[in-house]
Amino acid sequence: MTKFSLLDHEAVPKHEIMSEGELKSVLSKYFIEKEQLPKIKVQDPVCKEIGAVVGDVVKITRKSQTAGEADYYRLVIE
Repeated sequence: MTKFSLLDHEAVPKHEIMSEGELKSVLSKYFIEKEQLPKIKVQDPVCKEIGAVVGDVVKITRKSQTAGEADYYRLVIE
């Protein structure tokens, strides 16, 4: 039996855990603190699948009709 991956579904955008360097760059670009980012729960099925832990920041890359691709950032919380 093969394991189904949520990330393989066409309706689920690409999720990845950001490195510290990437995160610093994004935070300085938008002049914000990590805690000001929108949140995502650690119990979220995609967070579980990618191994995100509380305090990580997840970069979500969605397809956009106007921009081609758009990046969204979420802070993983309890």
